[in-house]
Parts: sequence; C-alpha cells; structure tokens
Amino acid sequence: MKNILIVLGVIFFIGFLIFSFFGGTYNSLVAEKVAVQTQQAQVETQLQRRFDLVPNLVASVKGAQIQEQKVFEDIANARTHYAGVASGTPEKIQAANQFESALGRLLVIVENYPQLQSTQTVQDLMTQLEGAENRISVARQRYNESVQIYNQHVQTFPTNFIAGMFGFQPLPLFTTTTPEAKNAPKVEFEK
Repeated sequence: MKNILIVLGVIFFIGFLIFSFFGGTYNSLVAEKVAVQTQQAQVETQLQRRFDLVPNLVASVKGAQIQEQKVFEDIANARTHYAGVASGTPEKIQAANQFESALGRLLVIVENYPQLQSTQTVQDLMTQLEGAENRISVARQRYNESVQIYNQHVQTFPTNFIAGMFGFQPLPLFTTTTPEAKNAPKVEFEK
C-alpha cells in the first residue's frame, strides 16, 4: 500500500510538472503575442497620426504647386488604402510603404521651393511631420523587438511543440519593401 502511494505521488508530481510546463509556456506565448499586438496598435496609431497630419501639409503645398498633382493623388490613395482596404499587418505595411514613398516625393517638392518653405504654416507642419516620423520609427522598432522575441519563442525547442499544438505562428516584421524607401530622395535646387 505504501509503495502504491509513492508511485501515485511520483506520477502526480510528474503530471503536475508537465502541466505546469505546458501551462506556463502557453501563457508566455499568449503574453508575447498580446505584447506584439499592443506594439502593432502603437505603430498604427502613429501612422494614423501621420496620415491625419499630411493632408494639412498637402493643402499648404497644393496651393503653390498644382503641377505636382500625381504626388498628392499618390498620398491620398495610400492613405485611403491604409484606412479602408488594408486589413492585415502585411497589407498595412505595404500601404505605409506606399505612403512613405509619396511623402518622400512631396518633401522634395517642398525643399525645391524655398518660398514655400518660408511660410510659417509649412515650417510648423514640417516640424510636426518630423516628430511624427520619429514616433513612427520608435513604434516600429518596439514592434519589431516584440515580434523578434515572440518569433524566437515560437520557433525554438521545446516551445515550438506547444506553439504548433495551439496554432501560434511567426509574425511578420515591419520592414520597408519599396525600392524608393531604400534611397534618399534626390534634391535639386533651381538656379
């Protein structure tokens, strides 16, 4: 009888350890995924702030530079795509990259027209835009750090077994994929 109680105690203890490992690992993966989702929301908040700010800059520039209509249309289309069409992280990343490409072309326009730069409204908006870009950069960095930690746990042994059992999949990093974003905009001043 004593031996049976010892065997049952050992079996119960081993079962408890296995359950604790599975439960702890699952809870850790959930916490990391929630952290990634939180950081993704932060990136989206900062991108939305920029999308709301840029139309003011566009309106200021538009009055002086009607011939650059394509840039304004690209910005509006990218903003619409992000706000209405993009549903998942990869689509939002693509829409944000399209927006950044058009925004880079707009900044070249502003830099090419010194009289436009000198207006206080444009200066203020450019300062706000610079701040927005810095916030976006920080939010993206934090998102990517959260994704890196999560993806590492999802893909390493023995957590990958539990992740596979419960459907945890690696998540995409927020990267720039457009060729235009990899090159600095060329600025040429008129003589």
